Amino acid sequence: MATDEKVAEAAGEQVAGNPACPCIELVSVTERSALAAGRYMGRGDGHLADEAASEAMAAGLDLLPITGRVVIGRAEDGHRLRAGVEVGAGGRPLDLALDPIEGPGVVARGGVGALSVIAAGDPDTMTRVPRMYMKKMAVGPTARGRIDLRRSVSENLESVADAFGRQVGDITAIVLDRPRHEDLIAEIREAGARIKVIADGDITATIDAAIRGTNDHIAVGIGGSFQGVISAAALQCLGGEIQGQLWPLSRTEIRQAHEAGIEDIEQIFGIDDLVKGDMMVVGTGISNGDLLRGVRYFAEGARTHSILLCARCNRVRFIDSIHLFSRDRHAEIRL
Repeated sequence: MATDEKVAEAAGEQVAGNPACPCIELVSVTERSALAAGRYMGRGDGHLADEAASEAMAAGLDLLPITGRVVIGRAEDGHRLRAGVEVGAGGRPLDLALDPIEGPGVVARGGVGALSVIAAGDPDTMTRVPRMYMKKMAVGPTARGRIDLRRSVSENLESVADAFGRQVGDITAIVLDRPRHEDLIAEIREAGARIKVIADGDITATIDAAIRGTNDHIAVGIGGSFQGVISAAALQCLGGEIQGQLWPLSRTEIRQAHEAGIEDIEQIFGIDDLVKGDMMVVGTGISNGDLLRGVRYFAEGARTHSILLCARCNRVRFIDSIHLFSRDRHAEIRL
């Protein structure tokens, strides 16, 4: 490919015989979802916030020039974003993993770090894992190749600290605030590392750990398997690493894993086991966090902050958008 065509493709422009990457258009969908959910910030009802975000995401997807198939979505029968549903106005085929709100409880409480997120890739590039818990450990490029889910947490913390050229006490581990993590938190404390305990946000935690400047270095704990797939897509774009292992709580869940084609329930999944090909991940902040600012409303408009990760375009973008709700009256735009 000629140099000017490479530049055009990297910018997301259409090259002859090679349609433009849809990653930037996906951002408009998570922006819609975040704008809808942000209205319910701190109002005590995560279900209403999730409904608003889901409806906005479904409407936004139907406007895109894609033929999208939902691989990871809502579990409820009849939901517009349930697995297996097709979305889009027709065009490039994509598989989609959708989470209109990662952290509806965070939105309900008025907490930090909630976002709307989409992962996308070519057809059959996302592993279909059963809906259950997954034990996970994630790091960024600096510590890639230095973690092993089979080893103790303290050994992994020492390895991550060595990768950064630091003492263990200078490393921060992100852990979900759950009763099941009491022993994990005790082990991290015993190792001497710093801990950031978060209410929700599996995906946010893995992205935070993979981007320098957040002062987070490793995300560890037991969360959702679906979030593990989306996190793998994000870390593929960022050059990080994630390892996951299904964590079934019953014989029924073990059977579901076998039905999904996973014979070894103790298998350790890496990025290449969970996603293949060039992935795209976009997210828009609903409430303020270390990585993204939340939705800020003003007269006749609002401001959103998004992240775009695209392995195909080989780029990471932070997008600060101002949305004007009225064509008749434009408020002053502030820096």
